[in-house]
Amino acid sequence: MKNEIREILVPIELSGKRLDSIVHELMGEYSRSKIQQWINDGHVSVNGSILSSKKKLYGGELLEIFVQKDQEQLQFEAEDIDLDIIYSDEDITIINKSAGLVVHPAAGNWSGTMLNGILKYYPNNRMLPRAGIVHRLDKDTSGLLVIAKNEIAQNNLIKQLQKKSVYREYRAIVWGQIWQNKTIHKPIGRHPRNRLKMAINEINGKDSITHFEVLERFAFHTYLKCNLETGRTHQIRVHMQHNQTPIVGDPIYGFKKIIPSKEFSDNLKNNVLNFNRQALHAIKLGLIHPTTNKEMFWEINLPNDMKNLLQVIRQETTELNEKYDMEYEFYDDTSVLLDDEAQFDDD
Repeated sequence: MKNEIREILVPIELSGKRLDSIVHELMGEYSRSKIQQWINDGHVSVNGSILSSKKKLYGGELLEIFVQKDQEQLQFEAEDIDLDIIYSDEDITIINKSAGLVVHPAAGNWSGTMLNGILKYYPNNRMLPRAGIVHRLDKDTSGLLVIAKNEIAQNNLIKQLQKKSVYREYRAIVWGQIWQNKTIHKPIGRHPRNRLKMAINEINGKDSITHFEVLERFAFHTYLKCNLETGRTHQIRVHMQHNQTPIVGDPIYGFKKIIPSKEFSDNLKNNVLNFNRQALHAIKLGLIHPTTNKEMFWEINLPNDMKNLLQVIRQETTELNEKYDMEYEFYDDTSVLLDDEAQFDDD
């Protein structure tokens, strides 16, 4: 993001004043300490020369000021970020967010976010809270998001989310074999010792409900369909860890250390242990249109990285079944999957 450049002639009536005082009078929207920092860092020139902040001027000099934007200010700047727009009308936009894209600016990610991209596509969204964003996906979770394009639509969608009437379906690849569909109803709140993490918190946690269904069960993994009834931060990831079937590739809620069994091939090991994000994808989204009141539904494909991972896992399971001439029951005992050194990262 380019910083603004201002050229200003020093008025004669400011003759005899210090450079930092003059710039502060001419640009009162910025603090004097900030302006002094700009001068010290060489972002203010006087007739093409860099002077100290204490230097007194005579008037008539040309100031060239390179305005240095705060990191927090960058979140409001439009940026040319490619967004995969699935659907758009006057009220809403549906985006297929790619893995690695931060949805909303925060500390460490004040620019380069989906919000910055939204402002490039839809400049009027600058007038809306969070540029029309009503719900989020984690940085490394891919899939469908809805964005409001006016205040009426945004308030309507927020109410739908609060009423739990927005349909959100995910796909996840997890460690271990799951044999039954299940609902996890456990409150989620901040981790008591690590404020960057979420955890099951029976005292201060918020009500959290995740439903999951087994789609495919493999030798060492399970492919799940997950539905959110609530929308807490990291909800599926925390609930899967609590279920002792963490999501493959999850850097926060996955395994601290995993030693595959001797049956774990090098090919599977390389593909699974080196998967560079949590294998979680928001594949379906359904809602009531804020203006027409019609039910709308979108479904997208699984991203290629998860497709490829599933293919490797399926092939591994097929080869093991052929080798032992047995079906999945052979792998029912999860003790063959991990040795005693495997631990969950829950502290």
